[in-house]
Amino acid sequence: MADSTHADSTSAPPTAPPDGGPPSDDAYLERRTLRRGSAGPLLLTGLGVAYVVSGDFSGWNNGLAHGGFGGLAIAAVLMGLMYTCLVFALAELASILPTAGGGYGFARRALGTWGGFLTGTAILIEYVLAPAAIAIFIGDYVESLGLFGLHSGWPVYLACFVLFIGIHLWGVGEALRFSLVVTAIAVAALLVFALAALSDFHVDALNDIPVKTGAFGASSWLPFGVLGIWAAFPFGMWFFLGVEGVPLAAEETKDPARTLPRAMAAAMGVLLLLALITFTAATGARGSAAIQSVGDPLVQALQPHGTPTTVSRIVNYAGLAGLVASFFSLIFAGSRQLFALSRAGYLPRFLSLTSRRKAPYLGLLVPGALGFGLAAATGDGARMLNVAVFGATISYALMALSHLVLRRREPGLHRPYRTPGGMFTSGVAFALACSALVATFLVDKEAALIALAVYGLALAYFALYSRHRLVAAAPEEEFAALAAAEAELARD
Repeated sequence: MADSTHADSTSAPPTAPPDGGPPSDDAYLERRTLRRGSAGPLLLTGLGVAYVVSGDFSGWNNGLAHGGFGGLAIAAVLMGLMYTCLVFALAELASILPTAGGGYGFARRALGTWGGFLTGTAILIEYVLAPAAIAIFIGDYVESLGLFGLHSGWPVYLACFVLFIGIHLWGVGEALRFSLVVTAIAVAALLVFALAALSDFHVDALNDIPVKTGAFGASSWLPFGVLGIWAAFPFGMWFFLGVEGVPLAAEETKDPARTLPRAMAAAMGVLLLLALITFTAATGARGSAAIQSVGDPLVQALQPHGTPTTVSRIVNYAGLAGLVASFFSLIFAGSRQLFALSRAGYLPRFLSLTSRRKAPYLGLLVPGALGFGLAAATGDGARMLNVAVFGATISYALMALSHLVLRRREPGLHRPYRTPGGMFTSGVAFALACSALVATFLVDKEAALIALAVYGLALAYFALYSRHRLVAAAPEEEFAALAAAEAELARD
């Protein structure tokens, strides 16, 4: 039996629902259908790497200014552990409920409608703001490379959104193949960079940041003390931020119960390797102090005297490819999360309509317009990315908690894939996600407060309006309603 929040979406006469809903469940879902079977293991693995790869080229190095080499190294290891544990937990959840709702769907079953909305909103904050920030970074790269004589500004941002959203509207298969090609270019360049940088590796260069006097536990390896490790958490996340979005492609995946876990594990393995070689090679070649605040740390690591080389030029252009790959894939993830929340009635239902090519066109265009507006109006990519990180950490904690709750409350639930380590694994992810959430306040309090303000507005909309208009026929809602019915039967 469905819970009371579903009543108004199922009790109305088929021809005239009171909330302006569809004439029938079948007709409603028919207009909100994604293209099935478009993504296989290779495309999904590429998608997981694409979400993240831009973070290897820039951003992580700012953690050196907060924790030094040792602090950022420990933070990166802990964040790598968090993401690995989270990916294994999400792989199990995705095999249970392979729908476009991803984290929202998992939390909806485990934590109810409020938990589902809180999780879905946090994911949306991440995937709407991150592309806006990356569009600004793309503009900076285009200007620094002197491409077409363009300067960073709204024309470049607009071109990014129009071009890449256009490819997504063409079709998911075409979009993921484009993403895979661009990602492969970026990964190849990272390997070329590592080989070049490691040839000039010096251990002494790792700990050349001056020690902050008075900091507890300060040393040459921890120049900002023990607290610097915690402050570096958000930057350690840059090596992995976004990989959790792979389950959002579930409805467009071939055999998702088997394919998603394999693709997520493969993507995480690639990202761990890239993080290790990028971080070590860049700091050891040029020194932590020299690259701690620059926008292009890999390029600077290859130009100790400021003179461009052939390899540094290749890496510079590949950095643009990495940004494009992440921008492109994050647009995909945001559109699917918006599609699922809208299809279930948490957000306005018209946003989940799909085109003849089975693309959620409004789910692509509306966040794209919002992202372009934010990029053009603020030009502050770092601040928007910090807001995105804050939203991400909230979603990580809630998704890990969902795994814990479902393992304890529904141990007999059919699980085609089971998380290695079970609840211990998701418990580690939950604890580290909560620590990373608090750490965001150490880096950028204003960004955290902005994210909380957006959260507050979204929650007001849900409390006052949309929670009374949920669509029981949506896959994630049906899944949760089935659990409620089974629980009621068990009580009887």
